[in-house]
Amino acid sequence: MRASVHGPNPRGVTRRIQFFCMAGDEFAGYTRRMRWLTGCLTKLLLLAVAGAAFVWAVIVVMNPWALHIGGRSTPLLYWHGWGTVTAKNGKTYPLYLYFSPGRPQRGHVVTHREGKRVSADLQGQGWLCIAPGTTELMKLSGTMYGGYTSSDNSLFDFRLLEWKKAFTINYPYRGFFDVAGTWHGKDLVMDRPGEQGIPFKSGMLIDNATATLHWGSFQEFEAACRAMR
Repeated sequence: MRASVHGPNPRGVTRRIQFFCMAGDEFAGYTRRMRWLTGCLTKLLLLAVAGAAFVWAVIVVMNPWALHIGGRSTPLLYWHGWGTVTAKNGKTYPLYLYFSPGRPQRGHVVTHREGKRVSADLQGQGWLCIAPGTTELMKLSGTMYGGYTSSDNSLFDFRLLEWKKAFTINYPYRGFFDVAGTWHGKDLVMDRPGEQGIPFKSGMLIDNATATLHWGSFQEFEAACRAMR
């Protein structure tokens, strides 16, 4: 009677070796792909940072005043604050806004105001409190007259326009109001008389408006809006 001899199967050992080799190759390939992807993302991130830094530098060269607005250091090149708008009829509305240097525009209708020349175009957004706890988003455009390295003695002219609804190509009618003024210390006092306005879609009219704005947060504005009478 022949004794049975048990031992390793050469074919099974070979298959195991092939499996581990293939797994090692796949792992090595995955590692190479991850390294490539990480390197690619790092390069894209560096390019984005460099692009943002370049844009920031160009804006600063054209608008060095934006580094220090309203007596505050503003390295992000914008100012935000809130206050109260008063219409000709005496009605008051809390208002929050921010503004920054805008894209230079050509063909200004008014190139000088109060002896000051156009020095910068402005852009931003505003939120007008029209009823307790109810705000309306507005587009801000404007002009700064006088000043290059500093805006302390500049005249600011804002137009706050009803926001255009999304997916609307030709918006037939949008109300707005204008305010204009200068810095009084850290407050932006928009007290120039005779500023125009046209009715909003709701019928609300804010004309000959004046406003006093100070540095502050949107949360402070919201609290003032909720307390509006």
